[in-house]
Amino acid sequence: MNDPFQTLGVDARFDLDLGAVEKRHRDLSRALHPDRYADASATERRMSLSRAIEVNEAWRALRDPVRRAEALLTRAGVAFGDAGEPKAPPTLLMEMMEAREELSEAAHAKDAARIAGIASRVRDREAGCVERLGRGFDAAAGDAGKAIALLPTLGELRYLRRLEDEISAIEETLAE
Repeated sequence: MNDPFQTLGVDARFDLDLGAVEKRHRDLSRALHPDRYADASATERRMSLSRAIEVNEAWRALRDPVRRAEALLTRAGVAFGDAGEPKAPPTLLMEMMEAREELSEAAHAKDAARIAGIASRVRDREAGCVERLGRGFDAAAGDAGKAIALLPTLGELRYLRRLEDEISAIEETLAE
């Protein structure tokens, strides 16, 4: 994947003004729109389309805190993913298991209020992870040694995101 910060021409930092990044995305998308290249050569049309795809992918990466953190880690030269990340702490795994059990019980009982409470707690904890990542990336300033320390928080955010996806699926099922 290309560097999404470079693709959109924005500062490589975790705490971005997403409104400004979205405007930059729209401006680039408008400039690269296929209608602008209708009379261009086939090569120019292909290059424009390829660049538009890169711009769209960069926007998707930067608006997602997990993917934005991964892009910053990549820039810092930090290996992450299955091979590079430390194992999740047992306490986090236990907390996720307990939250899933509570969610399962609430879903089985069709207790929308309890599910909403779980969702609220997950969103609050997610916000805390995002805040810690922002502070951590500011402190790391591209230093791989310091950025490595952010991997557990990124892992926690991934777990919370998966739990949030499960909650959303249950809420959709109950709404039907």
